[in-house]
Order: sequence, then structure tokens, then C-alpha cells
Amino acid sequence: MRLIMFDMDGTLIDTQALITEHMATTFAEAGLPVPTPAQSRRVIGLSLPKAMLQLLGTQDVDLANELAERYRAHYRASLVSAEGREGLFPGAREALDQLKAQSQTILGIATGKGLSGVRRLTQLHGIAAHFSTLQTPDHNPSKPHPGMMLRAMAETGAEPNQTVIIGDTTFDMEMGKAAGAKTIGVSWGYHDPDELRGAGADVLVDDYSELCDAIDRVLETNHA
Repeated sequence: MRLIMFDMDGTLIDTQALITEHMATTFAEAGLPVPTPAQSRRVIGLSLPKAMLQLLGTQDVDLANELAERYRAHYRASLVSAEGREGLFPGAREALDQLKAQSQTILGIATGKGLSGVRRLTQLHGIAAHFSTLQTPDHNPSKPHPGMMLRAMAETGAEPNQTVIIGDTTFDMEMGKAAGAKTIGVSWGYHDPDELRGAGADVLVDDYSELCDAIDRVLETNHA
């Protein structure tokens, strides 16, 4: 049995524009220096409070939590007008369908997005039934802590050497390595490919058409 875990923002779903806009609005309304789009992209994948702490450059947990709540409110309020701005990356659906059809493969999600957002987006795109385990900061520590991966393996009975995380950030690669899993970095997301390699990516892919073969390769190395 193989457990294939996916990050969401920057890996499955292209939400970059929405996230950077709402980060800017949140900080501006609080009278704080507005993060640049590049700075906001750097923290995508972390839990919201942890992302806010990093953008603030302080350890003011109360302010970070307040900003996280403001951000959530902005994001929720924008959902009607955001139609079409939370699309799957090209080829993602086809790759998910191909993996779901494999009897030995279980799919899951490990993301910094909240559980309600994960459920909304998977239902929106008609892929909710593809995933057997959903791991979020609602019931796990933020990436790069390995908790999401460890909990997914415990829920499904998967062994670390038959588990893969697919993600676009160093947080994903570090989380996977800490859990003893294999790691596949995608080049179309929010961290540079060289950074993903430096964080321990076993393989990098440039297109979803390469993903299934990449999964086979990283898992076959366990038996080499």
C-alpha cells in the first residue's frame, strides 16, 4: 500500500493572487507595513498564526492571532467574487484520477489551510472522494513539524518508506523528511526548485504529467 500526500496551495490549487491580496489588506487595515507579494508567497504553507509571526518578524503571538482572524474574515468575504480564482493547476485532476484508480494507492492532503477550506475546495473541484485523509493545522502542528504526515500514516496504516509528500515549499520537504517519507517537489509553486533540493526533495517535477512516474521512481528506490 502506498500513501500519496498532497499539499494544496501552490501544489494542487493556484491561490497565490488571492492570498497575497488578502495579506496586504490585512496588514494595511491594522496599520502595519504591508508585506510584498514575494514576502507573502514565502509563508504560504504555514499555519496562519505562524505565517503572521514570520511576516511580523516578532514573537507577538496575540497580534499574530488577531491578524490571522482578520485574514480569515477577508478570505471568507471574498469567496463569492473569488469564483474562478482558486483553480486546479493544469494536469492536477488527471494525475489525481490516475492515482485514485490504482488499487494499492491511498491519497491524502497535508496543508496549512484550515479544514473547512480544504473541504470547500475539494468539493468545489469534485475531488473530495479522492482523499482518504485530510491533515490541517486544525488538529496538527504547523509545517514543517512532521505531525501531519505521522497522523496520516497512523490513520491509514501506511509505512514511512511507502509514503510520499508532494509539495511546492521547503516546509513540505522538511516535513516529509522529518516523518521518514519520500519527497517530491513541484517547480510551479511558491519556493524555488533550488530551495526544494536544498530542503531534501528526492525528485523535482515540472509538470503534472511527470508525477506518476516520479512517484514510482522514489518508491522503487526503497527496494533497490
